[in-house]
Amino acid sequence: MDTRRLRILAELSRLGSMRAVADVLGITTSTVSQQIAALAREMDTALIEPAGRLVRLTPAGRRLAEHAVTILAAVETAHRDLSPGAEPNGTLRVAGFATAIRGYLLPIVVDLAATSPQVRVLIREHEPAESLELLAADEVDLALTYDYNLAPAADDPTVSATPLWTTRWGLGVPADAEPGDGTTPDVFARFRSHDWIVNSRNTADEEVIRTLASMAGFRPWVTHQADSLDLVQEMIAAGLGVALLPTGFPVLPGVRFVPLAAPDVELRAYAVARHGRLDWPPLALVTDRLNAAASR
Repeated sequence: MDTRRLRILAELSRLGSMRAVADVLGITTSTVSQQIAALAREMDTALIEPAGRLVRLTPAGRRLAEHAVTILAAVETAHRDLSPGAEPNGTLRVAGFATAIRGYLLPIVVDLAATSPQVRVLIREHEPAESLELLAADEVDLALTYDYNLAPAADDPTVSATPLWTTRWGLGVPADAEPGDGTTPDVFARFRSHDWIVNSRNTADEEVIRTLASMAGFRPWVTHQADSLDLVQEMIAAGLGVALLPTGFPVLPGVRFVPLAAPDVELRAYAVARHGRLDWPPLALVTDRLNAAASR
């Protein structure tokens, strides 16, 4: 149903003549008549009837005019809610990896409950590929993803990715291992005979490991997979292998963190949204808060 036609009908109900409606809306009397006729065809009922030299609304026309006032008010409210300068209001659906949710998103959600209670955030924990699939299917509004400088994600022209933060990664090895000094390939070469532990839901860190192992002249024996970094560390402490770990992550007893340099290994986090949605106030608000948190 065309809201412009509803507005003409509502004005006709208020003003009583097609000439007055035409003057108020800046259109011709003929246009008013044509639009009312088209609306009547849409509704499959007569909306006006002759009243001397003028017209008046039929009972159906009066009833539709009442609905029109309500509908037009709702449309106006929607425009105000969705305009870039509007007060954020609505439900924002977010999918993201655990570190981003725990360290960045949850504090924002807690703060929004006090400062913007009209914004509700629904959270789903997923690895990047899963989050991007949900975004493409319009099942979430925002995806918190990551890639590595040595395993960059493919460009996707259908989305906009806002860089948030970077984190240096190193190698987690058993505490009694002697990593020695040198470049990243030198460190990797000393653990060529070890098993390697990778993420069970994302292949990016395995790609990094295979790239660096190739630079060190060997093919890594990838044996174990785990999504939880705590579980990865427990595997390392149990002597099951070595794995990439982020700088600053609390190291468990039995695990040694070995920094990597030349080349550095960096995880890069992003806030990803579909084009055309970036100005939606709740999405813009949360993205701005994530940017601010990442800049601290």
